[in-house]
Amino acid sequence: MIRNLFITSAYWGRLAALITILAILFPLMTKAEDNPTFKNWEEVVDAARGGTVNWFMWGGADNINEYVSGFIGSELKDRYNITLKRVGINDTAEAVNIVIGEKQAGIDDTGAVDMIWINGGNFRTMKQGDLLFCGYHDLLPNNKLVNWQDPSIANDFGLPVEECEVPWNRAQFAFAYDSARTENPPKSIPELIDWVKENPGEFTYPAATDFNGSVFIRHVFYHAAGGPDALLGDFDQEKFDEIAPKAWSILNEMEPYLWREGETYPNAIASLAQLFANREVALYFDYDPAIFGINVENGIFPETTRSYGLQDGTIGNTNYVAIPYNSPNKAAAIVTANYLLSFDAQYEKAKSSVWGAAPAIDVSKLDDEAGARFAALPRHPAVIAPEALARKSLPELHPDWISAIEKGWQENVGK
Repeated sequence: MIRNLFITSAYWGRLAALITILAILFPLMTKAEDNPTFKNWEEVVDAARGGTVNWFMWGGADNINEYVSGFIGSELKDRYNITLKRVGINDTAEAVNIVIGEKQAGIDDTGAVDMIWINGGNFRTMKQGDLLFCGYHDLLPNNKLVNWQDPSIANDFGLPVEECEVPWNRAQFAFAYDSARTENPPKSIPELIDWVKENPGEFTYPAATDFNGSVFIRHVFYHAAGGPDALLGDFDQEKFDEIAPKAWSILNEMEPYLWREGETYPNAIASLAQLFANREVALYFDYDPAIFGINVENGIFPETTRSYGLQDGTIGNTNYVAIPYNSPNKAAAIVTANYLLSFDAQYEKAKSSVWGAAPAIDVSKLDDEAGARFAALPRHPAVIAPEALARKSLPELHPDWISAIEKGWQENVGK
């Protein structure tokens, strides 16, 4: 009996030790378990050949649509026999809601969405809802071109990426003006406040319900907070209550001097673009500075349009592609994500005649010849150099901060 008790005690002791070891190892194992299907890149490519990728993405820009359907689609077909189907949507949430609905219906292997152009709150929704296929970055040959040490890439609006999405584009807020009309545009928020008062009716911004309008408001919020550092991380109600009244005071002080005396705000960035094109306002802004050159080439903006960033920096972010957990074409989606990171795809996207977008890769990681080709790319005179903007890039906020700021603006300024 004593011997049996001893054996039993030893057994339970060994079992407890095993459980402890597994508890330590399990977090290290989860990353590999996210990707149980493919052992190496060759397996991914073999499984991808002949596949189809339904890429749900914002479809509001013809040049981007043509780049994706034309250039990317053709290259994937020629290289891998992958058929790329671009599914244009007005709001990323439309694709997210499809995946949510499928999960609720138990559709775990045959989802309608293979890839989504995504970031910010939509990424948070999918990540927190376990709606993403993760853990495949080490399979991607072009992952080596990404600077994952850059916090603005490793974190999506403050939320760690953790191998659940792949960057494919970067954007940063910039201002535009007509140099034939405005010699010295304001280069900081304090200068803008004074300039607006000195030039009544010459400035406005879209309501907080518009993405670009919200970004402008966040710049004012950063100024009121003394910089973005106090706002980084999870939402803090106490900090918000301290800073928000300062921001609302600044914006309310500006309001009587805005276009139409601030009685109304443009409901979308396209409306602000039209006001600038019609010379009703002297300043314009956009999260995608490439649009300045495109609008000049299309005869919408004057040829004397020029652009700039603020002295204290402007907000920038990274755009990603993500693969839903229930995509039936994961291999083809992985190959597509990898190709989007390639030199060829990033170089084509950077051409001002195509998109003029900033690269998602670290150009310094390219070989000398490829790096030189990037450096030699002509830039439209209306578009500030991405590297000049990037030198003073400000981080985006956690989505909860953004939601609170947008709601606060509607209640205290745009009411």
